Amino acid sequence: MPFFLPRRLVEFEYLGGTEENTDYEYRELAEQYEKDIDFAFFFVNFGTTKDEYLELTKREKLFIMKAWEDKKVSDSETMRNAVLNAVNNALRKKGSKFQDLWKRKQQPANMEVVNAHMEIIQQSEEKEGKSWVDMVYQANNLKKPQREGVENG
Repeated sequence: MPFFLPRRLVEFEYLGGTEENTDYEYRELAEQYEKDIDFAFFFVNFGTTKDEYLELTKREKLFIMKAWEDKKVSDSETMRNAVLNAVNNALRKKGSKFQDLWKRKQQPANMEVVNAHMEIIQQSEEKEGKSWVDMVYQANNLKKPQREGVENG
């Protein structure tokens, strides 16, 4: 493992104070209690026992604290989005659709399977014609759309 850790990986981006907001008197006072303050953080936020805390290396503690910050920020952004979405849905115009909080992501198609299905469809159309399309519409109680003015595809 490398000796040097990039600051972006372990320093708080959102929950840490800036240099201009730093209370230097508090920092000096807290230096001698740094281990106790760290243990209190792990105990309160993760339920870590003293033995479990002492087994962690400094590097592990830094990564755990950074992951905790990322999770905290992600959870609060999700809550904000959920509340905003709920308010927008509650105040939407009559007859308009609900907005989903989560959008489904379409999975990429397996082209081998698609091509195999297309070959089967083409063979079926050569033998039986396109009557299967009419049967699908009929089975679903739908009217087949009529194309107007379309010639040759």
